Amino acid sequence: MGFGLDSLRRGAGLLLSAALLAAAAWGQAGVPCSSCHEEQAKALPSSTHAVLDCAACHIKHETFPHPAGMPAPECAQCHSRVAQDDALGVHGQARRAGNAAAPDCAVCHGDVHQALKPTSPQFRASVPQTCGMCHSDVAEQYQASVHGKALQAGNLNAPLCTDCHGEHAILPHRQTASPVHPSHIRETCGRCHGDLRLSRRFGLPSHVVVSFDASFHGLASRAGSQTVANCASCHGYHNILPSSDPASSIHPKNLPETCGKCHPGAGTRFSLGPIHWQEGNREPAGVAWVRRLYLGLIPLVVGLMFLHNLADWIRKLYRWRIRPDAEALRLAGMMRLARAAARGGEIRMYPLERVQHVLLMVSFMVLVWTGFALKYPDQWWARPLLIWEHVFPVRGTIHRVAGGVMIGVALMHVFTLVFSRRLREHWLELRPRAGDATEGILNLAWLLGLRKTKPRLSAHGYVEKAEYWAVVWGTAIMALTGIALWAVNFTLRWLPKSWLDVAIAIHFYEAVLATLSILVWHFYFVIFDPEVYPMDSAWLTGRSVRLRETHPHAHKTQNPSGEEHER
Repeated sequence: MGFGLDSLRRGAGLLLSAALLAAAAWGQAGVPCSSCHEEQAKALPSSTHAVLDCAACHIKHETFPHPAGMPAPECAQCHSRVAQDDALGVHGQARRAGNAAAPDCAVCHGDVHQALKPTSPQFRASVPQTCGMCHSDVAEQYQASVHGKALQAGNLNAPLCTDCHGEHAILPHRQTASPVHPSHIRETCGRCHGDLRLSRRFGLPSHVVVSFDASFHGLASRAGSQTVANCASCHGYHNILPSSDPASSIHPKNLPETCGKCHPGAGTRFSLGPIHWQEGNREPAGVAWVRRLYLGLIPLVVGLMFLHNLADWIRKLYRWRIRPDAEALRLAGMMRLARAAARGGEIRMYPLERVQHVLLMVSFMVLVWTGFALKYPDQWWARPLLIWEHVFPVRGTIHRVAGGVMIGVALMHVFTLVFSRRLREHWLELRPRAGDATEGILNLAWLLGLRKTKPRLSAHGYVEKAEYWAVVWGTAIMALTGIALWAVNFTLRWLPKSWLDVAIAIHFYEAVLATLSILVWHFYFVIFDPEVYPMDSAWLTGRSVRLRETHPHAHKTQNPSGEEHER
């Protein structure tokens, strides 16, 4: 009996051990995790991790029972790039600094078994609330903004916190790599407002980014300025409201305050008018008139200059190089030059006039370079001026200095005409005469072959007078408009903004006209004219190498040696 009981007990122990071993073997062979982890199993199908097996994250899951003290899976083992970005961001830096409350993956994405796809509507709709757990004030402003209201209305394309600040590599706005750093605001906002398809889809203005890029603010920003106003400077950061909202920073009644942050007094006397406008689209009426005028005037004037000089060059090329007696003509011309040099030659520019010309020439070339570099900062010839633009406004400073020199030369010229009789008498030869226009028309007709005989030309004829009075006109226009732009705060305080827009348009188009006129008209007569090539030395020596013809209006003057000659 005793033997039987002991045997029974030993048999039961063996059966129990066998059952446990069998159960363990069965679990290792495929017992589903959901049989024990029911809650996680229910949440996993809707998670972004639903495509993964438990084994992908949980080590030694096949050991049954599971070993105690096993570390939780790390997101970095699959999302290494995201982990690197997070470590560089403000949240990762805060955690390393000992801030235990700084958010990690689980705070933003939730439990790993419940983590939604970042592109899912549920996840995008929850982003403001998630960020608002720490940034409650900002979240409230966002919810009341145009972006927040659009999201609440079901527009999942509306910008979220992560669209502007980034998702994991979130950096402080003062760091240059941050997408909300002043140097990147335009690109960040432009991802939506510069997208034509999004603009059409949601009825947004499609020209705001283009018009900003063409403005002073946009051009300075593209050149590297970090202090110039950007989108957020005027529209706000999180509390962006439509211009129709009285609380908006761009509401008409709030524009003086908004613009006054940089331009004190702007808009206090007159309405500032449209800010975002482009050529041909909502542009001020005055700008439209200026644009039409110059777009007609520039081709007409420069085209006539080019036609005149091309015809002159062809005739002189034939006369001095192709005609059978060209060599004899050249020798005769050289002899005339030699005789003129022996007599001292005609004084075309006195020493003080040559000084003024050099100052005018240098300041004009600097103005052209820096001025067009301000307008076209992306061009290769503007790059040398942009090296220090992020710390100092090099282009604008040099441009204003050169402008001051040009204005100073103009005042010096007026001063010398008032107080120097010799210079005044010399200048009187450039007074417009009734016959100047006739002389120019007849000479152009002869150059084009419409007239058989060449007309008599004055020593200071339509060529020189056109140059001189164009410089006078251009200098006055550029000085007036340039001063209005230079003193922008004064202009915006006392005049309507549309006047400033008109001044900008005139300043630009007049600069284009002046530059082309110098290249086509002035450079031809002092450099490329076969009669003076390679250069008329009057601006250096005061005496021209050009062969002057006698004419009915010529009069006698004395050169410094006391000899008379024809002018």
